[in-house]
Amino acid sequence: MKHFAIIYDSKTGTTKQAAAWIAEGMQAASDVDAKCFSIQDADLAVIRDADGVILGAPTYFASLPGTMKAWLETHAKGLGLAGKLGGAFATEQYIHGGGETTISELLTFELCCGMAVYSGGSSFGEPFIHLGPVGLSGDIKNFRELFQAYGKRFATFCAKK
Repeated sequence: MKHFAIIYDSKTGTTKQAAAWIAEGMQAASDVDAKCFSIQDADLAVIRDADGVILGAPTYFASLPGTMKAWLETHAKGLGLAGKLGGAFATEQYIHGGGETTISELLTFELCCGMAVYSGGSSFGEPFIHLGPVGLSGDIKNFRELFQAYGKRFATFCAKK
């Protein structure tokens, strides 16, 4: 069985919802256990034992929120991320509101921690995902399939390793 942790920061509940949909997508892959944690309630032991970790955050001023960055910096050494598969997702209030920048910052953090990163693979076809999925806060329900597809792709890829 593969174990996954999805860690997110969420101010309004939108990013939390996206994390839950990613976990649903992961559960669609066989023999998977996926757990979601806000940065306030993260279970560090579960994260350390996970085969893959996905980080998610809303965008603030077209970037990663300071609360998420501070949490990552505080816990980086104790998360045991080296050698794990990593991924990232974001939510934003506006089209081109900084989702790609937020995902890039999360992926850079993962790379600095020694993780291999997974993008979602646009070669799988629709829904096309490049760096990671991004959903619009005001229209988040229309992004459910995108986040689920990402979760399923991530889990399926990790199961092959």
